[in-house]
Amino acid sequence: MKQVFIGSILSALSTGLGAIPILFLAKSITHRWRDILLAFSAGIMMAASMMSLIPEALQAGGFFALTIGLFFGVLILTILEMTVPHIDLEHTKKGIQFDEKAMLIIAAITLHNIPEGLSVGVSYASNVSETGNLIALAIGLQNAPEGFLVALFLIHQQIGRWKAFIIATLTGAVEIVTSLLGFYLTSFFRELVPYGLAFAAGAMLFIIYKELIPESHGDGNERTSTYSFIIGILFMIFLVESF
Repeated sequence: MKQVFIGSILSALSTGLGAIPILFLAKSITHRWRDILLAFSAGIMMAASMMSLIPEALQAGGFFALTIGLFFGVLILTILEMTVPHIDLEHTKKGIQFDEKAMLIIAAITLHNIPEGLSVGVSYASNVSETGNLIALAIGLQNAPEGFLVALFLIHQQIGRWKAFIIATLTGAVEIVTSLLGFYLTSFFRELVPYGLAFAAGAMLFIIYKELIPESHGDGNERTSTYSFIIGILFMIFLVESF
């Protein structure tokens, strides 16, 4: 219990940690660097899914549980995307422009963090002790550039730097609640563990392919983003091997 609580807090607070540079850099960040950060996050999440979540789900529940859980994760993310106000970074050299109101955007960002929190909690409930720490680290590493991009968006919505930093940090707090929820559900109902791990993998894969990769390739930085994606994968593999 103590481990999942600490892990969820650290992974959630990484959103605020990533937003810190916004206090000093603000609008000077180029699209190229935003794309690099997005692709790096995608690489980290890909390696975490393929090297940890999916193998663990297969070992704990077999191919059937993996398939059901993975597609359920994709389905939930699809429903969220269709019902929650969606956020797309416009690929213009003038900066990021949005039509939605700030509160709707903040709500959308917060809801999109729910599957990440569940991933952490379910991973701590698995039989392999290192899995929880590894996924919490992966989510934390992914949250850092996400927090930066959220704060950057808010700056472009004419919100002050400190306020943007605080809001970006708070959007990650939902992960603490959902992490504990995922942990308790899979702890009391052990048969849900493989489905939960597969659900987390499906949610991550959806985010990677539907959001992060296309977003990082929309402004002429495809080659650089591809390199960043591969570096993210290698970085996560290094961490997996080190645990």
